[in-house]
Amino acid sequence: MASPFLIKKPWVTEKSTAGAERGKYVFIVNGRATKPEIRKAVKEIYNVEVVSVNVVNRPPKRKRFGAGLKGSQEGYRKAVVTLKDGQKIDLQ
Repeated sequence: MASPFLIKKPWVTEKSTAGAERGKYVFIVNGRATKPEIRKAVKEIYNVEVVSVNVVNRPPKRKRFGAGLKGSQEGYRKAVVTLKDGQKIDLQ
């Protein structure tokens, strides 16, 4: 059984929604998640056949806010999951 904390949430943007029409879905995943773990989790949670998994690590970024206030944006790991033709995931 896949860890319930492996997939944090679906990443819903205009670009990811356009990809969903071609069978590609984007998820924010745990920073230590591997491709086989992500594949297994998506298969178990959504009951679909996964063709491939690609991951992108987005590092934290330093930001300045207003009058000299400094902070940072959190980094995250994003997974792009491609499904077998004809399969869908309803993210709503």
